[in-house]
Amino acid sequence: MSLWKASLTGLALAIFIISPASAVVLAAGSAVAAPQSHVQLGLQMYPGGNGPGGRGSGGGGSPPSRFTCPTISGADSSVCSTNWSGYAVTGSTGSVSAVSGSWTVPTVSCPSRGTTYAAFWVGIDGYSDSTVEQTGIFAECNNGAATYEAWYEFYPAASVAISGVTVAPGDKITASVTYSTTTGEFTTTISSSGGGSYSTSSAVSGADRSSAEWVVERPEVCSFSCSLTTLADFGTGSLGSDYTGVASTNYATVNGVTGPISSFTTAAITMVSGSQGPVLAQPTSLSSDGTSFQVDYS
Repeated sequence: MSLWKASLTGLALAIFIISPASAVVLAAGSAVAAPQSHVQLGLQMYPGGNGPGGRGSGGGGSPPSRFTCPTISGADSSVCSTNWSGYAVTGSTGSVSAVSGSWTVPTVSCPSRGTTYAAFWVGIDGYSDSTVEQTGIFAECNNGAATYEAWYEFYPAASVAISGVTVAPGDKITASVTYSTTTGEFTTTISSSGGGSYSTSSAVSGADRSSAEWVVERPEVCSFSCSLTTLADFGTGSLGSDYTGVASTNYATVNGVTGPISSFTTAAITMVSGSQGPVLAQPTSLSSDGTSFQVDYS
């Protein structure tokens, strides 16, 4: 997602919600050194490894400190990312046709100075490819004041802010992304218990339709250069029908079968600051019905 904001100096800042296709992901139980290169767009991935240094660690002297990606009980895999936390389900190319989600808008705690950011969203694609079809909400803290808004995006096209959907702490947000084989278009839909709903459709060239996601993210801000933002303190994010009371949410449709997150191959994603940690946000295990989870700010 890229939201264009005016900075205090009058320069335009682009805020990107970026996919994990090229992000740094570390498999649970692995310990690795810093990455050899950084890919600007996407979730930066670390290869799994067994040693403290992995590639390029050198020999002799004391080994670097280890960071072990947390294992989330019940998930088929657990990975670490520098910008995502939540869950993804994966399938073969062309298999994912729908995702739905719900969550409660958290109250972000804002520092008296500086800016912090958090986005909550559902989407198709992005976990292992270069497009994302997504919709969600965005929270920004700016010098002690918090603002919230809804948005959608058919990445790599820029995101679009939605003015007709109320977003405030405590609101229950319901969102979905679907794909039509008839039209070849994705449709994003979002509504709020506080008022308003919005839906729009678009074709997305090159979309794999190989994953669905329920994510809390810290975006990337770009002016003359790009860097990941500081994650806003959202406390605990609660996602799924067990917390919102919105039935049949945190569901996906894969190969024509519709079910909760746990029905499919799942990846639990922990957000970390870098290859050596620390943890920034971590999901809980899925609820007993496989639909719901929380993400805790660290």
